[in-house]
Amino acid sequence: MKRTLIPLALLLTACDPTPPPAPETEAQPGPVFETQIKAVEKARAVEGQLMESAEAQRKQLDEAAQQ
Repeated sequence: MKRTLIPLALLLTACDPTPPPAPETEAQPGPVFETQIKAVEKARAVEGQLMESAEAQRKQLDEAAQQ
């Protein structure tokens, strides 16, 4: 009996009737998260500005130190 149950169980597990999931396209965030997403985007823009100003300040300090 074990000789027939093991192959039968393997056959049944190999035959999956459900189709594979469709690849997800770009998921749209819900309206609940819109404010958080906008805040993150704004923070990234401010971070870019801060990095640029820090680089300019660093260049000025280097030029002043070389003179």
